[in-house]
Amino acid sequence: MQKENMKLTVIGAGNVGATVAECVARKDMVGEVVLIDIKEGLPQGKALDIYQSAPIHGFDTRVTGTNDYADTAGSQICVITAGLPRKPGMSRDDLQKVNADIVASVTEQFVAHSPDSIIIVVSNPLDVMTYVAYATSGLPSNRVMGMAGVLDTARYRAFLAMELGCSVRDISALLMGGHGDSMVPLPSYTTVGGINIRQLIPDERLTEIVERTKVGGGEIVKLMGTSAWYAPGAAAAEMAEAIIKDSGRVVPAAAFCKGHYGLNDLYIGVPVRLGKNGVEEILDVELTADEKALLNASAAEVKAGIDQFEQGRASA
Repeated sequence: MQKENMKLTVIGAGNVGATVAECVARKDMVGEVVLIDIKEGLPQGKALDIYQSAPIHGFDTRVTGTNDYADTAGSQICVITAGLPRKPGMSRDDLQKVNADIVASVTEQFVAHSPDSIIIVVSNPLDVMTYVAYATSGLPSNRVMGMAGVLDTARYRAFLAMELGCSVRDISALLMGGHGDSMVPLPSYTTVGGINIRQLIPDERLTEIVERTKVGGGEIVKLMGTSAWYAPGAAAAEMAEAIIKDSGRVVPAAAFCKGHYGLNDLYIGVPVRLGKNGVEEILDVELTADEKALLNASAAEVKAGIDQFEQGRASA
């Protein structure tokens, strides 16, 4: 499909949603970005502001804002950022009930107009919200995914670059598990210019960097009083680009496991190959016994959240 006929919708015109819209527009890979929000004037104003930067940045993608899901009809990709952001002292799990209701509602409204879309979820708690979007949308599991792995890996790589004084572009890394304190960074799959990270950073210091990565989002919440948006927005845009260009990029993302790593019927961060059909493949990598135990513990936390959502849906 030609770029001019491609439409991408971003649900939620807050800081994250607006950043997604801007990043996608600046990549100039779709004909139109639609920014939608329940608040009147907000998506229209932010869309206009972004589009007025087009002559400066040199992109042709049209950016429009709306409060009407009819304007999102025919979208090939949707990025869901709607929901409440975290506040200081609030865990991602604290957000679950209210954000599950929001994500279910916006997913249902969007899919009614774009039944063949691919959905990327950014709302927190991310793994459970991705499941909510999947359960509500009726789409195949490969067409619904969560963003977190790209963001978490970026934070990990940034911290490593700060430690080593090297370029972030030379650092390759992999994280798995849920988006949050139970994520599983994998130093065994972390390299700098092809050199394993353990040859460059002592284990004690590497452990400190891994722990900082696990609470990377919370660190920003404490500093600013609200959630991050630049890196999350850029991460979602990178995933959208891989799908639109059918590039086969291999990234960590929240994908629906059907026996992968011994996990079933839940979304969790695993390495995937992205293409025009969404998650084209979940890649199985070898894990040590300790890494597998950490992944299982993380999966148990995610499963508890999913069970809580399903129980609430059954009693509704």
